[in-house]
Amino acid sequence: MPSFAHILTAGLVATSAVAFPVQSRRTSLQKRSTGKRGAAYNDATLVSTLTTDEAGTVSWSYNWGSSMGGDMPSNVEYVPMLWGSGSDYVDGWTDAVETALSSGSSYILGFNEPDMSSQADMTAATAAELYAEYITPYANSAKLVSPAVTSSTSSGEGLDWFKSFMSDCSSCNISALAVHWYGDSVDELKTFVNEAIEAAAEYDISEVWLTEFGLSADTSGVSDTDTTVSFLDEAVSWLDSQSSVTRYAFFYCANNYMFTDDAVNSVGDVYVSSSSSSTSTSTSSSSASSTSSSASSASSSAASSSSSYESSSSSESSFSASSSSSSESSSSDSFTFGVDSKIALLPPVQHSN
Repeated sequence: MPSFAHILTAGLVATSAVAFPVQSRRTSLQKRSTGKRGAAYNDATLVSTLTTDEAGTVSWSYNWGSSMGGDMPSNVEYVPMLWGSGSDYVDGWTDAVETALSSGSSYILGFNEPDMSSQADMTAATAAELYAEYITPYANSAKLVSPAVTSSTSSGEGLDWFKSFMSDCSSCNISALAVHWYGDSVDELKTFVNEAIEAAAEYDISEVWLTEFGLSADTSGVSDTDTTVSFLDEAVSWLDSQSSVTRYAFFYCANNYMFTDDAVNSVGDVYVSSSSSSTSTSTSSSSASSTSSSASSASSSAASSSSSYESSSSSESSFSASSSSSSESSSSDSFTFGVDSKIALLPPVQHSN
């Protein structure tokens, strides 16, 4: 069995100084019925906490790694990911992914933001070669998800990178396109997701996974609770209404985001729940206006996405930390804070025993 070390909570605490406190409270909201919503996490215990009161609203999870690093609720599917190309990730991959598949995983995620130098950082051709070697062999055991690309509009990044990858990986048996988005409004999110749906359709891919999304102001922790709650309530209602969006995960299941002191806060509350008004009216109106909203916001979305992701090529600071678990051996984890403030979450290093 591969072993994991959990990411230290100190890294998240270090970012909380730039965020306003998120109120830790639970409100009485109507439960959504959807199988799309996921939990992006580093601490598996928080996934259980997130699903305690709203069982069934979160149906899947992932942690940017190939082993779950703890127990998942019985109704939550863990989806393994091959984060990057380094030996730390590929050496333990076979044992880890086969364990995940035998435990009930029905999908496999590709590399994490290979279009960005601060993340998996691969050319499309290299990624296609590695994908065919390490992930495609499991096509008969699971549905395969593409590498997760950013919403950058720069040449060679984002959906442009994805299209190059698909040209080199036309026989990789990919069933879904994975994308990430950070921006300033729901309209910008709609524009990008619709562009992703169109890009996927060019390769007869009918599923789009939004495996990271959030407001740009919240990448180091929620900065304004009311703004984030309002954004998330509208965004989730719209995503639920889009048949091509089959799974999504808000960034992310951690303190200073959906939790405060390990308790679900108002942001986490709205992620797993919804008021009756947003379910009955907002979803239908959002769906009806999707095309016009996308067209009217295209220019601002493109500018925002390009600005957000171009900055990641600048200098960054990083630090490493390690911790131990009673059920797992300890190893070193590193993660990076880019100038765009988004935490670059590296998965725990894999080791084969």
